[in-house]
Amino acid sequence: MNRTPVQSSNVASVGYDSDSLTLEVEFTNGTVYQYFDVPTLEYENLIIAESVGSYLNQNIKYNYRYAKT
Repeated sequence: MNRTPVQSSNVASVGYDSDSLTLEVEFTNGTVYQYFDVPTLEYENLIIAESVGSYLNQNIKYNYRYAKT
């Protein structure tokens, strides 16, 4: 999955596959997580958030199934 770099102190890049509704997040330490069944609007809101890390923590991290890749 292609990821786009984001401005964040702890998130390096974010990618999204609209067919599978999978959000992929690469952290600055190199760890990559995939979050499943994430609606497109949630991804769009993440990308434009004033703080990507805060949005991720408040709206995605504990609300969707995930796997460390």
